[in-house]
Amino acid sequence: MKDSEAKLLNGSALAYIGDAIYEVAVRQHVLASGLTSVNDLHRAAIKYVGAKGQAQVMLAWLAEDGFLSEEEISFYKRGRNHKANTKAKNASIQDYRQATGFESLMGWLFLSHQEERLQALMSDAIQRLDQA
Repeated sequence: MKDSEAKLLNGSALAYIGDAIYEVAVRQHVLASGLTSVNDLHRAAIKYVGAKGQAQVMLAWLAEDGFLSEEEISFYKRGRNHKANTKAKNASIQDYRQATGFESLMGWLFLSHQEERLQALMSDAIQRLDQA
């Protein structure tokens, strides 16, 4: 996909791919912890991939002046503000919207081939949640 095509996608489509990309990074992280049982791996991954954790990370990034570029914030907002047809199962609507924005940002970075920045943000998110 060309960068110009990625810029045209709505927040929901960006979040769709962003969720998958971030999930792979989290799965690699929890596998590296030494867990081998699928149930244990799943339980360990929840704090990273759940809306509450993603919202927590996103709000921390936004609170740090200059941590995210204006363009990154615009793609976060595209996801956060997208009118969702689904409802959060285990999260508040505010956390769900923040998490959708987080995933939208991850999706845009992936589709616009900004691998280094994507890896840096995913690593930072995982590290913050490890410390929480």
